[in-house]
Amino acid sequence: MIPNMLNGADLAYIGDAYYELQIRLHLLEKGITNPNKLHKEAVKYVSASAHAKIYNIIKEELSEEEIGIFKRGRNYDYKTKTVEYINASGFEALIGYLYLKKEEDRLLYIIRKAIEIIE
Repeated sequence: MIPNMLNGADLAYIGDAYYELQIRLHLLEKGITNPNKLHKEAVKYVSASAHAKIYNIIKEELSEEEIGIFKRGRNYDYKTKTVEYINASGFEALIGYLYLKKEEDRLLYIIRKAIEIIE
C-alpha cells in the first residue's frame, strides 16, 4: 500500500484506528481494567476536541511534508464541517500516513507527545 496514493479520509481511517489502539494499550498499561473506566478515559484522548488540541500544540514541530498530510486529511470533503472535526481528521491522517510509511520513531514520538498533552 502506497500512502501517497491514499486520500485524506483513507489516511484518517487508518490513523484513527492505530491511534485508538495505542491509547487503549496505554490505558491498560496504566492499570485501568474496568471497561466503563477504560471507555471514559479513552474518550479524553480520542475525541475530535482532543485531536484538535493536540494538533494545535504540535503543529510547530511538524515538517512541511507532515503539514501537507495534515492538510490532505483536513481538506477531504467531510459532511461534518466543524473546524474541530476537520482538524481532528487532519491529525488522524498524519498518524495513518506515518504508520503506513513505517516511520515508527516519528509516529511514536507524536503519540507520546499527544498523551503528554492530554494528561
